[in-house]
Amino acid sequence: MGDVDPRLVALADAYGVATEFYTQAGDHQVVAEETVVAVLDALGVDASTPASVEDALETRRLRDWRRTLPPVFVAREGDAARCWVHLPHGDSAHLWVELEDGTRRRGVSQVEHWVEPVEVDGALVGEAAFALPPDLPTGWHTLHAELRSAEGATTRAQTVLVVTPRRLSLPAGLESRHGWGFAVQIYSVRSRRSWGLGDAVDLADLAAWSGHDLGADFLLVNPMHAASPVPPMAPSPYLPVTRRFANPLYLRVESIPEYAYLSDAVRGHVAALAATVQVANTSAALLDRDPVWAAKRTALEVVHDVELTPGRQATYRAYSEREGQGLEDFALWCALGDAHGDPGDWPEELADPHGAAAQAARAELADRVEFHRWCQWVLDEQLAAAQQAARESGMGIGVMHDLAVGVHPEGADAWALRDVLAADVSVGAPPDMYNQMGQDWSQPPWRPEALAEAAFLPYRDMLRTVLRHAGGIRVDHVLGLFRLWWIPRGMPADQGTYVRYDHDALVGILALEAQRAGAVVVGEDLGTVESWVQDALRDRGILGTSILWFEAGADGAPLPPAQWRGLTLASVTTHDLPPTAGFLDAEHVRLRHELGLLATTYEDELAAHDQDMASWRRALEQEGLLEPGADTEQVIVALHRYVARTPSRLRAVSLADAVGDRRAQNQPGTDQEYPNWRVPLTDGDGRAVLLEDLPSVDLLSRLVAAITA
Repeated sequence: MGDVDPRLVALADAYGVATEFYTQAGDHQVVAEETVVAVLDALGVDASTPASVEDALETRRLRDWRRTLPPVFVAREGDAARCWVHLPHGDSAHLWVELEDGTRRRGVSQVEHWVEPVEVDGALVGEAAFALPPDLPTGWHTLHAELRSAEGATTRAQTVLVVTPRRLSLPAGLESRHGWGFAVQIYSVRSRRSWGLGDAVDLADLAAWSGHDLGADFLLVNPMHAASPVPPMAPSPYLPVTRRFANPLYLRVESIPEYAYLSDAVRGHVAALAATVQVANTSAALLDRDPVWAAKRTALEVVHDVELTPGRQATYRAYSEREGQGLEDFALWCALGDAHGDPGDWPEELADPHGAAAQAARAELADRVEFHRWCQWVLDEQLAAAQQAARESGMGIGVMHDLAVGVHPEGADAWALRDVLAADVSVGAPPDMYNQMGQDWSQPPWRPEALAEAAFLPYRDMLRTVLRHAGGIRVDHVLGLFRLWWIPRGMPADQGTYVRYDHDALVGILALEAQRAGAVVVGEDLGTVESWVQDALRDRGILGTSILWFEAGADGAPLPPAQWRGLTLASVTTHDLPPTAGFLDAEHVRLRHELGLLATTYEDELAAHDQDMASWRRALEQEGLLEPGADTEQVIVALHRYVARTPSRLRAVSLADAVGDRRAQNQPGTDQEYPNWRVPLTDGDGRAVLLEDLPSVDLLSRLVAAITA
């Protein structure tokens, strides 16, 4: 940081805030002091003056000395882990482990360890070290400590002990072969019975068909996280109001058991509601979530009024107890939205989810809270049915859910988890070759130390709920488990800095929860990712991501299939690019030109694209996969056969590619300029393709044959 006070640099380093970094181009970048001070402030650290920096450094130095045990201790299965204990100088300590099943495990032994005692608040505090038994089972345990003074007085302390798996394994049957599946934006995949958007029953049907008839192993879907129930409903699945709970928009009303007990007249009313939006199923027009949700919500409120049987009531109660306070807070947030509209318009006293006003609202809005809690329960049942259908079809994995990077700054998580999410900053990306000004995703990040103080439980609970009915999970921007680009409020995206996270803990807990769910984990590790990050993920059995268009050698030429990484999920394209038919025809270049997003001239970008496509044609011809003069569909098939020659453990086929679609689901760097996340599934001529049409699509059959060759 140039001539900046080295004490500020030391303070920033202590809290994981970068004061310098290297850009994607390899250039050394020094972070402005203003940025560092603002990011530290978002972490609850005052660095506004030299005196406050000194005070903050001293507070940080004594932080751990002021507590007996760390707030959480994360170990790896089989490791010889050591935990520190702080105690009055001269006292002794005895430690033991209580496993999550209640079993008491001894064998926590003190080891040779000398650290000079430290004076803390007028008293000397010493440090002892204890070795944990290396054969502890994976899980969420409790580490207990009993301190004994020279006079015989005793005190006790405890902390959360998390033992994470050494390495995740692939599901049985996929360890010796390559698995494949479709990648879909499920809202865009409609059936004749959909309410204008693809839903959880369509998900189950697509999984069952592709498993039984095509031999697919998984179905990778977009994030199904909840959006605000108050219109307008945000279309982006990557900017949800919560990452833990799902969007009731995906419910199939007629598949809720209580629907069967509506009177004929009421069922006719529901059918009429469905008809108002089902007319859109066969249309290629842009998807519109608001009328769908309006019709579906009205129908859901009718079904919700049906009395539950004792067995159904018990099941509902068990679900609510399992999801606990997180579900209660989310349902209250939704109910407050019903009552007050946009969170920006709420009374100021409701800003605190634990305050008196919020507690009073729980009682005042009890009926609304109950409705939103019930919606999550019946949606949980339909997601469970989708995964069951997938596994019963023979899929080795089943439904693979997608986990977004973060949440909306005024959403339910930002409200309920305000103690562990940072205010006045947002997550994004630094300038790179794709966006020279950087990117601001407007999402509040986890506060690393606050998350640790909470024993990572908010993170665990989120993962546990998402993974409950998943055979796999794709983690968007998995680099965020290692570091994130923080942008202080009011500053442009290029004036942010990186903040480090405890990746051993975050990756380990992800692996633990995935292991318990029997799920595969895929990390989206595209872009500027240091090799050691990919090594760390691979070491834990977490798959990376390979996109054909980005796989190039040092000379920029297409990377030969044999040189691709093995532990990855590979595909030709991704949702941030046009489907392959459109990409081959430079649809993305034309679109970015029309939107003013090109960093160079249209002619230069088009020439570069043509050169890249010529390189790929040569690579396909050299592999014997393509004849000169082949048409677009033949190239698409050849590209998938190219992916099939790689050692990638999993291969995905975009369903949009399989039907010849051309329009991109998302154009990065745009908000209202392009209809992101609102494009229905269509064929190459722009006609709507329904789920019932898929078995007869010739290109789909050819791509499946190519990817499984």
